[in-house]
Amino acid sequence: MSSSTPRPLSRPHAPWTVAPHPVDDPVSAGLLREFLVDVADRWYELYEGRSTTPEEIDKHLADMPSDDLAPPHGVFLVAHHGDELAGCAGVRLLDGGRTAELKRMFVRPAKRGLGAAGVLIAAAEAAARELGAGRIVLETRLDLSEARALYARHGYTDVPPFCEGPYSEVWLGKELRDRVGG
Repeated sequence: MSSSTPRPLSRPHAPWTVAPHPVDDPVSAGLLREFLVDVADRWYELYEGRSTTPEEIDKHLADMPSDDLAPPHGVFLVAHHGDELAGCAGVRLLDGGRTAELKRMFVRPAKRGLGAAGVLIAAAEAAARELGAGRIVLETRLDLSEARALYARHGYTDVPPFCEGPYSEVWLGKELRDRVGG
């Protein structure tokens, strides 16, 4: 028998960090492009049987800018898992500031299933509270079933439509509680 201690089979999980990041920074721009490729490819594959082209992604990025995810009425959050870039989420104020909207929620495929989405949602909700919002809303598509299930697990429920767009099919929201009273 060996008296040596067996080595652990896996390393401890790397810590998650989420912090505001300039939305116009190259890191943010890269994440926003990855987000758009991910959701656009799903739509194009479902409805047109093909992936998006780089030109289509460029056009969508130009047509749907994210510059409103910046102070003083918004924030863009970037998540890391250890030192690896993991995902992003944006928050912007609506209706004079009582309501915040969650936008551009994205977890890189290699980081999915490790808890990043929950960490990003919690950070986005905290950012919405810091911006003064009492509720947070989002819109998504019917085919993004994983996202809809994720939001439901985090307490989001159906709300009346608050925006229009070719990809707006489901509207969800959640009342934000004060940190102190929980």
